[in-house]
Amino acid sequence: MESGLSDLTIRPATAADAPALAAIYGHHCLHGFGTFEEEAPSAEEMAQRLAAVTARGLPYLVAERDGQVAGFAYAGPFRPRAAYRYTAEDSVYIAPDHQGQGVGKALLIEIIAACEALGLRQLMAVIGDSGNTGSLALHRSLGFEQTGMGHSVGFKLGRWVDIVHMQRALNGGDARPAEGPGLALREPAR
Repeated sequence: MESGLSDLTIRPATAADAPALAAIYGHHCLHGFGTFEEEAPSAEEMAQRLAAVTARGLPYLVAERDGQVAGFAYAGPFRPRAAYRYTAEDSVYIAPDHQGQGVGKALLIEIIAACEALGLRQLMAVIGDSGNTGSLALHRSLGFEQTGMGHSVGFKLGRWVDIVHMQRALNGGDARPAEGPGLALREPAR
């Protein structure tokens, strides 16, 4: 763990974290470009989203500092079609007062490890706003490469916003044949 992060605990998110997840994500919905969602979802909605991710066996983590959720990250299926079953997409959201302190990096390191443990081969990031230097630098620092950009695909907070596609190979990427069922063939637990 990076210097200054010894007081940070990374753990699986639970339904009890839903109000904190809603507060953090809601801030980004209303004030930022990390998501193109424009209305803050309720805690109940965030609990449902958490349950949908974890029901698929995918990681959904929180970073906790001094008993407070400082940020969260998760991996979701990249796309619903079966051929994408070895690819996931990461999402990382940090509370405004914890940004720039290594919380996102600590979370993303654990998401990468969890995705590798699942046998996935690619991890995608779709970063809102080509000017989002923090998220771009975070992903680059962990081996992601920019693979494309969608120019002015969103309109939020009175301006056109780009998305940046980044990608990181896991488990050797495409260097060897695929093994196991991947994600798309795994039905959510009931």
